[in-house]
Amino acid sequence: MNPRLPLGRAHLLAASVLRDLRSARLDTTPVTPVGSMRRCAPDVGDVSLLAAVEIAEGERMLRAFTRLPSSTGVMAQSEAGATIATDRGPVTLHVVPHERAGAALVWLTGSAAHVHKLALRARDRGLRLEGARLLDSAGRDVPCYTEESLYALLDLPFIPPELRDGQEEVDAASARALPDLLTTVHIRGDLHMHTTWSDGRDTVYAMVRAAADLGYEYVAITDHSQRAWSSRKLALDDIADQRSDIELVRRDFPRLRVLHGVEVDIMKDGTLDFEDPVLAGFDIVLASLHDHGGQDGAELTDRYLRAIESPYVDVITHPANRTPGVSPGYDVDFDRVFAAAAASGTAMEIDGAPGHLDMDGALARRAAAAGVTIVVDSDCHRAEWLRRQMRFGVGTARRGWIEPRHVLNTRSIDDVLAFVARKRARA
Repeated sequence: MNPRLPLGRAHLLAASVLRDLRSARLDTTPVTPVGSMRRCAPDVGDVSLLAAVEIAEGERMLRAFTRLPSSTGVMAQSEAGATIATDRGPVTLHVVPHERAGAALVWLTGSAAHVHKLALRARDRGLRLEGARLLDSAGRDVPCYTEESLYALLDLPFIPPELRDGQEEVDAASARALPDLLTTVHIRGDLHMHTTWSDGRDTVYAMVRAAADLGYEYVAITDHSQRAWSSRKLALDDIADQRSDIELVRRDFPRLRVLHGVEVDIMKDGTLDFEDPVLAGFDIVLASLHDHGGQDGAELTDRYLRAIESPYVDVITHPANRTPGVSPGYDVDFDRVFAAAAASGTAMEIDGAPGHLDMDGALARRAAAAGVTIVVDSDCHRAEWLRRQMRFGVGTARRGWIEPRHVLNTRSIDDVLAFVARKRARA
């Protein structure tokens, strides 16, 4: 049995194979990732791809796939697909004729529970959804060139892959009550990233330049505080120099608002790593709990509650502090945390770093239902990963039925600063 891969590693593996396919000039046929990776699950059981092809083209494509440079051997092969071994794990390519592409994409994307519900709905309409095919009562293929066409045959609107967990999404779709999900287009700024002032790889300038290239209207530079868990930290004596660095970068990017922020650690007794007069000098303050310090869930909850009470803490980042596929994170009383955050005007973060993807979909949905303002960030430590990790953050948010109206950084910079000011007015 193959070990599950964290989402980030699965994407890197899929990307390397897709690059090989382009090099082999097989990119004229669109290839789509499927399975839990397409649903933006935090960890992935297998890396699978789907290509819709002409019948005569399928054999040639599979033969070329098994000979890619990244392949170290062929694990399985049939007329419908092949699995190759790579240094990073197995990858499967499925091929289907165009008229079955929609059914295959739904079937292979899953989840199994979602597909089962669709199969029951198909049966009620005299159809059968099985084996990546939609069949009529006589066992003949019903053409489904797209997923939208399959859902339409089942009297449903398209259901986004991130929602397909087999819970209530089919009922919501039937009632035309699906959420208007967040997309990367809605994101106007990134409020969590690290530079060489702490444990980031790139300078303030490089991070801001990458953000400008993405079309952002604002970013926050939020390096780790002096006693953080990270390998490098922002010392108290370095804050003024960092502020000067940011001021210089601002001159080169007059159309992009660069906020001087900080990710301050919540200490074991619930105090913050910098004193209030220091925190008051930052444009925005993120607070994090990186180390449980041997404390139980009740004690960790109290640490969060004390941080949330601070008028200078604007965002609680990656609150479960989980590691997908390794650790589920802290056993915190999130009902109390969310209630306190909503009452105080403190945002809670969905973190797009592959090592977090936190709050996960279910937890994010609970936060939004409690009236908490959400922030979706990259928590990026490299300029080249800004886009990728924001995509993971948005995908995780979509799993939680999060809409643009729930998210602070879908709003203008004036709205963000007003959000900070309202809480600081309590000081």
